[in-house]
Amino acid sequence: MLDYTGGTLVMPMTVLVEQYWREINGGLAQHAIPVRHFVLHADQDTLRRRIEGEHPVPSPFRLKYLEPYAEAARTWLHAEAEVVDTTHLTPAQAAQQIVLRATGGSYVDQ
Repeated sequence: MLDYTGGTLVMPMTVLVEQYWREINGGLAQHAIPVRHFVLHADQDTLRRRIEGEHPVPSPFRLKYLEPYAEAARTWLHAEAEVVDTTHLTPAQAAQQIVLRATGGSYVDQ
């Protein structure tokens, strides 16, 4: 896809298993595809509130990944990525912060 479209390829995905991340990152590196790995972080209470507030019925699927995310964040994930703490950001502010970081700008909360 990147060869066809050019520019920057954005792949939104959550990888909580370190071995999987190593395989994905290694595969991209083998093809000389540059990677900027961002993790959108929020504390557990904020994540739970967001998951429970999105729909009339909270997503059991998403809720079951709260602890695996916390474990990955503590053990390897945050060391492998640029962490964007979204706890107090709107989605637009989080997106703006990533764009600014990726382009060498600095984030200013407006």
